[in-house]
Amino acid sequence: MFLAQRTGRPLYSRAFEFERISPLQFEPRDQFEQRQKKLQQIEALGQDPYPREFRWTDTPAALVERYGQTSGPELEAEKREIRVAGRIVSLRLMGKAGFAHLQGSGKQIQIYVKKDVVGEKGFELFHLLDLGDFIGVRGHLFRTKTNELSIWVEELFFLSKALLPLPEKWHGLTDVELRYRQRYLDLVANDKSREVFATRARIIQELRRFFDARGYIEVETPMMHPIAGGAAARPFITHHNTLDVDLYLRIAPELYLKRLTVGGFDRVYEINRNFRNEGISTQHNPEFTMLEFYEAYSNYRDLMDMNEQLFAILAKNITGSTIVKFGEIELDFSKMQRLSMREAIQRYWPGEAGVPPSLAELASPSGAQAATSRYNLWAKQSGSPYAAAKGSLSDGEWTGLLFETMAEDKLIQPTILYDFPTDISPLSKQKPEDPSLTERFEIYVAGMEVANGFSELNDPAEQERRFLAQIAQGGEEMPKQLDVDYIRALCHGMPPTAGEGIGIDRLTMLLTDSPSIRDVILFPLLRPEAGGESSSTTEAHGA
Repeated sequence: MFLAQRTGRPLYSRAFEFERISPLQFEPRDQFEQRQKKLQQIEALGQDPYPREFRWTDTPAALVERYGQTSGPELEAEKREIRVAGRIVSLRLMGKAGFAHLQGSGKQIQIYVKKDVVGEKGFELFHLLDLGDFIGVRGHLFRTKTNELSIWVEELFFLSKALLPLPEKWHGLTDVELRYRQRYLDLVANDKSREVFATRARIIQELRRFFDARGYIEVETPMMHPIAGGAAARPFITHHNTLDVDLYLRIAPELYLKRLTVGGFDRVYEINRNFRNEGISTQHNPEFTMLEFYEAYSNYRDLMDMNEQLFAILAKNITGSTIVKFGEIELDFSKMQRLSMREAIQRYWPGEAGVPPSLAELASPSGAQAATSRYNLWAKQSGSPYAAAKGSLSDGEWTGLLFETMAEDKLIQPTILYDFPTDISPLSKQKPEDPSLTERFEIYVAGMEVANGFSELNDPAEQERRFLAQIAQGGEEMPKQLDVDYIRALCHGMPPTAGEGIGIDRLTMLLTDSPSIRDVILFPLLRPEAGGESSSTTEAHGA
């Protein structure tokens, strides 16, 4: 049997009817059925069960902010008529009167409903309301005997019935997976969750303000690419029926943004969604958000300097201080230490593993491989993380692997890590004094990579050579074909340019003290409910 009907039409949309959803699937069933009956009674009172609008003058949050310190006599003297809407989050009936709290815009305000004021039908409607229902009220502000700011209701408007109960407010919504799957309930029940996403919006506003003030232009580039590129990652593949071509969901917007630099946009940025068909963990989600920007006539050191300003400003404007609590540690965004990748390996080399390799050793042919072998010998004996190589690696790849294994998670305080090997930086300019290294940096905070930037390679011949080397290397994360149009764009001339990507999800984690990336993504990807949640902790590339 389909959902209960009233006045000859389905209670839910036809989409539900086609799926044959029955009340048996909703728990608790008795409350669902009781609330259905109340909805029918509300309709019998002449109320539209699903009205189309309510003209409000104020929100609960605005009233609390504006009148929170206003005295009762002052409110009575003003006696301004207000119209407010919200969700009922508490309800208390007392004979011929009653109280409730309306929640809206993250705040609550009390309402007082008296039978003699709202009339027989109005008070009957009040008795048919449940926690979770949406209503509107018309009235004026006053203070109760307990001095609580409240609305004296003169007229009551029914707006929507909650057929399913909300989580108990005093228990909240504590099931973590349920919070991710039913974010709408999480936002109602958990003030902390709502604040996280409000803060995320403010972070994006601050980023826009920072770059707009420096003459950057915000742009939009394609999310479906004919060639997977811009980063080393396994792509999601889709198909365009009309063109009969396979397309790749965007791994990164990099190559399109640099085309704009060729076209004369000297400073551009994009706040973009990226998709990487890889692992899920507390730091990785297959769909994530980045800020990516490019600045002509600059190099990676210019961006390193700018990042120190940006992160300090963000921390100050979002949290009120450059000292930010994250878990059990305090992060100081007022300064950033700077380390080359080889220096980081030296600094965080385990003392028990013997004398750390010298910078000269790490720079010598096969030096990084020899250092990794020494580290692995100790790691096997001590049970520490082991640097496992897949296939044969170049000197630069051994350096990157050794850093990721033994040093990356040690970079707790904000750190700029620079001088990456050329072998793992196919889009970066080489250092003129040492072609084995590139003018590239990453920013690490709390052991997480949150940004990646470099002086952009603008030599078309060298870029083509590196692209072809990637293709020849093979593997699921490497591009399968040469992006001829991008090489063509470089042949038209790209000025010296520095570019960077910042992971907004991880940045939000840090500035809201959120331990998992799923806590800062409104609707994170999860397995279908019947199959259970993914437990993969395979790392994805990028922030």
